[in-house]
Amino acid sequence: MGQTAPAAKEATGLGVNSNIGAADLADGNRHLAWIMAQFRPNEQAPYQFLLLFRFALTNIIAFALLGAAWYQGFIAMVATADQTRICGIIFLVFIVGLGLCGLRVWQTSRELNQLKEFDPLAPSRAAAYVAQIRGRSDGSRAILASAMRIKLAQRITSVRHIAGSLVLLGLVGTVVGFIIALSGVDPEKASDINSVSPMVSTLVAGMSTALYTTLVGAVLNLWLMANYRLLAGGTAKLITGLIEFGERYAES
Repeated sequence: MGQTAPAAKEATGLGVNSNIGAADLADGNRHLAWIMAQFRPNEQAPYQFLLLFRFALTNIIAFALLGAAWYQGFIAMVATADQTRICGIIFLVFIVGLGLCGLRVWQTSRELNQLKEFDPLAPSRAAAYVAQIRGRSDGSRAILASAMRIKLAQRITSVRHIAGSLVLLGLVGTVVGFIIALSGVDPEKASDINSVSPMVSTLVAGMSTALYTTLVGAVLNLWLMANYRLLAGGTAKLITGLIEFGERYAES
């Protein structure tokens, strides 16, 4: 009887250790199953970088149209008519926005690929999200999912803001053009034949600036917004995929 309590205590300790070992073993087997799934020869690999391909295709077409406009002389006509160089500033802002959009598309496309080919031992957004929600309750997982959704949405807002600034810069050019056009008009000299020609020339130059800056701002805004829509769609797909994947992993 004196050995019963120590024996029971030892058995209890072995039971706890065996439970811990079983949990670790189950987690390790689950990770191993994910890893082995990547090397199944009968499983077709998913398409990669589809978002990046769509981004590249969209901008190849757009730059081809821009090249056609340059070949027809439209670009030179705009550059010559815009004395304020606001159109050049709008184009530089557009290039910055397009480059930033391309960077975000690359990041999102890579994270989508990592989600499709999930490897728990490789650092990725999917692995980080799974580590955050592991062992959490339904409410905690919902909070983490909302935080992740806000973070990814905030990552692409700068592209939309730059696209909106293109229209605003075009409107600034419109106002500046009207100021230039009206600055050369003098009602007191309207009856002077020698003064009419300079006034008309100034009026035409100002109106050209106003119209061309508005046109350039609007066209480049449409171009950048088309890329933003692609990026927003890919980001939404990434958010949905991460949440669904996390829930499946938490229930397994």
